[in-house]
Amino acid sequence: MKKLNALFVALGMLTSAHALAQGTLRYGLESQYPPFESRNAQGELEGFDIELGKAICQVGNFDCKWVESSFDALIPALQAKKFDAINSAMNITEARAKSIDFTKPIYRIPTMLIVKEGEKLQPTAESLKGKNIGVLQGSIQETYAKKHWEAQGVTVTSYQDQNQVYNDMVAGRLDGTLVMSAAGQSGFLDKPQGKGFAFAGKPVEDDTILGSGIGFGLRKGDTRLKQELDAAITKVQSDGTVTKLAAKFFPGIDVSASK
Repeated sequence: MKKLNALFVALGMLTSAHALAQGTLRYGLESQYPPFESRNAQGELEGFDIELGKAICQVGNFDCKWVESSFDALIPALQAKKFDAINSAMNITEARAKSIDFTKPIYRIPTMLIVKEGEKLQPTAESLKGKNIGVLQGSIQETYAKKHWEAQGVTVTSYQDQNQVYNDMVAGRLDGTLVMSAAGQSGFLDKPQGKGFAFAGKPVEDDTILGSGIGFGLRKGDTRLKQELDAAITKVQSDGTVTKLAAKFFPGIDVSASK
C-alpha cells in the first residue's frame, strides 16, 4: 500500500511537471467574490486575484488558464487535477493543510462582521444570540462562526455564493454576515445595495481557524510547482506589485502577510 501511494504521488508530480514544462498554469477559482474575483459586464474575469495571478504568471513565465468552481468544491477539484493551483482568496489554515499544500503566504485580509447600521451588534456570541448570520460555504468565516457562535444560540446559515448572502440581508432574512473585510467593502458596502449597512466592531481573531494569510493551494507533494510559485510570489512582493494591487482594490487596508 505504501509503495502504491508513493507511485500515485510520483505520478501526480510528473503530471504537474509536464504541465509546467508546457508553460501552462491552470488556476482554480470561485468567480463570485469581488473584489478578489468576479466577471464584468463583458463576461471577463477581473479582480485582485486575477491581476495577481497574471503578474505571477508573467514573472514565472507561465501561460495562465482559469477554471471555475464553487468555493467549497475547490479543494476536491484540485485533488482531482482539474487545475494546478487554487487562486481564490483561500486562507492558509491547519485544517486545509491536512488535505492540500500551500505556497508561502501572499497577503492577509481581516475578517469582519457586517450588520445594519444602528443595530448595535458586535462580533461576539453574546451580542449575536438569537440572530441569523450568513457565511460563504466552505470558508474560514463559516468555520469561525460555527465554532465560536453557533453553539451559543447564534444561527449560522451557509451559502454557496456570497452575493446570495447580501441579497438575503437586504431582504431581511439575515441579521448580518461574517466576511473578509475587503470583499464586504467593495462587494457590498460600496454599492447601492449596501446602503444602511456597516462593519460592526473590530476584526475577529483566531489564527488556528483564520490562518496565517492567503496563498495558492497545491496538491500534496507538488514540490516543483511550490518552489516555482514561491519564487514568483517573492518577486511580486519585493517589487511592489502586491502593494500596488492592494491600493487599487483594497484602499486603506494593510494586506502584508506578516503580522
